[in-house]
Amino acid sequence: MNPLLQTLAETIIDGKHLDADRITMQLLEEGLTPMTILDEGLLPGMGVVGRRFRDGEMFLPQVLVSARAMKSAMKHLDPILAASNAEPKGTILIGTVRGDVHDIGKNLVSVMLQGNGYKVIDMGIQNPAEKFLAMYEEHQPDIIGLSALLTTTMMYMKTIIELFKEKNIPVPIIIGGAPVTQKFADEIGANGYARNAVDAVDLVHAIMKR
Repeated sequence: MNPLLQTLAETIIDGKHLDADRITMQLLEEGLTPMTILDEGLLPGMGVVGRRFRDGEMFLPQVLVSARAMKSAMKHLDPILAASNAEPKGTILIGTVRGDVHDIGKNLVSVMLQGNGYKVIDMGIQNPAEKFLAMYEEHQPDIIGLSALLTTTMMYMKTIIELFKEKNIPVPIIIGGAPVTQKFADEIGANGYARNAVDAVDLVHAIMKR
């Protein structure tokens, strides 16, 4: 294995976005494929970040710095992957629900999913149910992810799920955010709940295998 791949993983863990940018370009110049760089450099690095975050060994500010480093690398790989018509593992539509302007967790999930080979359509913040429906009809994603950080806005997740049920659209809808729990997910009829970005990727993997 090219030793630079291990170095790249370490830049992701340490959140060194300029180094991640530089090493990714160097690896491409040396002839490595984007998938090799992803599978043997970026993903192992983000995997360590995710596990440390889950285990309380890293905190959110550090994780966001690592996510920035991941984005710096991905900006070089995404155009090549798109041009090669590389088939994504699936398409995920993700957004923060109406009334909620928080997006840190959602952004982290988006980066992790992209790094794991999924096409992510990020709707941003403050999204009403009708917009989720319109975006679903336009993009036909395999899974929809809803995010909320407030107890007042998480109740709106139920409105979105009910709209899709009324329209008889069977797309799996998963939810997450600080106040959200598995119990709440069960109560509103969500197809899954993720406690953090690592769990979100695992949940998407599991749903896509069904």
